[in-house]
Amino acid sequence: MKQFTTLEARIDAAAHIVLARLPRGALADGLVEFVVFGLKQAWACLFGGLMLAMILLTRLWWPETGIARYDVWFVAALLIQGAMLAFRLETLNEARVILIFHLVGTGMELFKTAAGSWIYPEAAIFRLGGVPLFSGFMYACVGSYMARIQRIFDITFTRYPPVWMTVLLALAIYANFFTHHFIVDFRWPLFAILAVLYGRSFMHYRVFRFHHSMPMLLAFLLVALFIWIAENIGTWSRAWIYPGQVDVCGRPSKCKRNLTSVQACGRVLTCVRPQRATSTRRGPLWNTWIRSNSARRAPGTHRPNDSSDPVSDRLPIILR
Repeated sequence: MKQFTTLEARIDAAAHIVLARLPRGALADGLVEFVVFGLKQAWACLFGGLMLAMILLTRLWWPETGIARYDVWFVAALLIQGAMLAFRLETLNEARVILIFHLVGTGMELFKTAAGSWIYPEAAIFRLGGVPLFSGFMYACVGSYMARIQRIFDITFTRYPPVWMTVLLALAIYANFFTHHFIVDFRWPLFAILAVLYGRSFMHYRVFRFHHSMPMLLAFLLVALFIWIAENIGTWSRAWIYPGQVDVCGRPSKCKRNLTSVQACGRVLTCVRPQRATSTRRGPLWNTWIRSNSARRAPGTHRPNDSSDPVSDRLPIILR
């Protein structure tokens, strides 16, 4: 499969020249893997990071010019996306995922603001009802990260549940996002189903010299954690306001945190379609939670189809 865009391949080649000259050994290899892992993560969340930085900076300083922050964020998001495509920092398939997440996210925002779940307190020209159009890009940031990280880390899976189960669970999570206003909230049963389905699943990813493994449940937890942190930053920046937001930091309530966590899992499930993994070289200095693959192939696995599309092949049929 094509792991990098043209520009990314050049950056990767230059980085390999530098990293290949570093000393070898368990400690040195582990440090290199750790640093490269952080750099690749930052690269994967490039769009989301730029959006979050813009929201944070305009909270700290914004000139009184009569121009709405929401409109600036919307136009800036369009310019960032255009630049990422023009400079080959993003593939067209990733842009398609971002568009889908933007449209779905905007629809969800229209419902949730009408239900009083949160409000956007500032004025805007680019808006639908009470929803500024930049808000759809906040969902698109998650879609961008999930699409890019699968490609950049060449992620594959073992013991992944059948795709139809993944699709049904993702649909149930999104449905609960709406229906909990009218009937019983099923977030805790959904958490339980998620744990049962993915309790034995592992994701496998390449950093620099080695491949590594991580339990899928840990991956869900980490994604939910960082989305929750981003939610807190956006709330503190007054990008949106939740009812009952009374503390100084403006943190979302415990109920909202739980909903954010299950929604994060839904977003991951929406983006991921499994490619089966083969075992590869052992990576150094990883504990039992982030375990290195053994030299033998895991039972019941096979090599991924390298000719498959890096993004669309991982999307459920409902998003193609």
